[in-house]
Amino acid sequence: MASRTQVPLPISISDPEATVYIVPHIGPTPIPTTTSPKATFSFNVEKVKTNLILRSKWAELNGAMGDLGTYIPIVLALTLARDLNLGTTLIFTGIYNILTGAIYGVPMPVQPMKSIAAVALADPSFSIPEIMASGILTGGVLLVLGATGLMQLVYKFIPLCVVRGIQLAQGLSFALTAVKYVRKIQDLPKSKSLEARPWVGFDGLVLAIVCVCFIVIVNGAGDKDRGSCGCDHDHDGNSDEVVEIEGKKNICKVRKLIFSLPSAFLVFVLGVVLAFVRRPMVVHEIKFGPSSIEVVKISRHAWKQGFIKGTIPQLPLSILNSVIAVCKLSSDLFPGKDFSATSLSVTVGLMNLIGGWFGAMPACHGAGGLAGQYKFGGRSGGCVAILGGAKLVLGFVLGSSLAHILNQFPVAILGVLLLFAGIELAMTCRDMNTKEDSFVMLICAAVSLVGSSAALGFLCGIIIYVILKYMEYLDDKRARPFSTKITAELTRWTLRRKLKGSA
Repeated sequence: MASRTQVPLPISISDPEATVYIVPHIGPTPIPTTTSPKATFSFNVEKVKTNLILRSKWAELNGAMGDLGTYIPIVLALTLARDLNLGTTLIFTGIYNILTGAIYGVPMPVQPMKSIAAVALADPSFSIPEIMASGILTGGVLLVLGATGLMQLVYKFIPLCVVRGIQLAQGLSFALTAVKYVRKIQDLPKSKSLEARPWVGFDGLVLAIVCVCFIVIVNGAGDKDRGSCGCDHDHDGNSDEVVEIEGKKNICKVRKLIFSLPSAFLVFVLGVVLAFVRRPMVVHEIKFGPSSIEVVKISRHAWKQGFIKGTIPQLPLSILNSVIAVCKLSSDLFPGKDFSATSLSVTVGLMNLIGGWFGAMPACHGAGGLAGQYKFGGRSGGCVAILGGAKLVLGFVLGSSLAHILNQFPVAILGVLLLFAGIELAMTCRDMNTKEDSFVMLICAAVSLVGSSAALGFLCGIIIYVILKYMEYLDDKRARPFSTKITAELTRWTLRRKLKGSA
């Protein structure tokens, strides 16, 4: 018998350290071969380069601004109220931005932990040691959940409608906070709203309305084909038709130019300019050079208070919004890139286990930040790498003195950026097509908003979902014997008809 040789098909290897088996049609037992360390290193370098490639320079730069509506108010408030080391926070979060962009290849955000920040701003006794202790402990728990695979297990069993409820609540919360920033003058260090914002001025309502209209004109509702005119058809040589088509093409060029403007970036630059215009003397308060990075001394009392007041309320929010919701939103916005809940949990854990000891604000990922950066054009890891590079430059050059500039930044403009980030996150919930899923999602969102707790909303959503599924199971169980009886009777009737016909 003539031997046959089977040509192996090309194999796509997603894991550079995976073992590759070459299996012929016949012959001895295949011998495993592993990729060499040199090939692995080359593969990883190429993957990092691919992840950091900018899809569109202006769009990616614009997308980098989408997360600042959340980042600046929280970090600035903690810097002014609790003496947070802004320079250290900028340096570490900048490094996190660059690394997460290189690892994931999407605009993965790095945001302050909101629950810990809220406790720190509300409780004067919750100072820097307690803040860092709560961040380190939260990071440790998330690292353990990720390393043991428990986070991935949780992600698989949580219903999509419950995740959508958490996303809807977070998106609406951002939008409501944004409206509050626009309508009322804010005391960020005390996290309080003061009197109504004046209509005119460098931080007035008119400025905010103009910025909103500008972003809507440029970005619309996020349509993919925005700016296309459909005027690229041929003409038959008629001079009048040629003039008309040329005029349409010129209009199309203007439309494409307007729709390609980096709206969020221009709005942010406007805010920086107005910060200097509002208080020109702020230039003299700037000190060049990085802030001193020191190891934070954490007492036993600080560990205890940090865990009770900071870690316990932050953990549900981090698990649900920083890992589960981000994992689901990433698969929705970037179908070709699947991230495991394990990897996200591990990266959040490592960020806080490292930076917390040096006074960097506890940080995590966030579905709102990802939605905001996607809304304004972020499509690659290069988007957040740009933001990370800017943070590093500001952290090393200006340090904590940057707080004097940010304190003059128009809060109404921050509200505008936060508004679009919240709306984009809430819009991801439009795929709930059945009444049952929409019901669970809305219950979860309503409880999360009114109770100000994602954990409470999640618990109610799970309970309602289990009750509905159990009722559906009982209905099916009751209907099954009846349907079985009907089927049996129909079968007998058909057989009788056939017997009579044959007779």
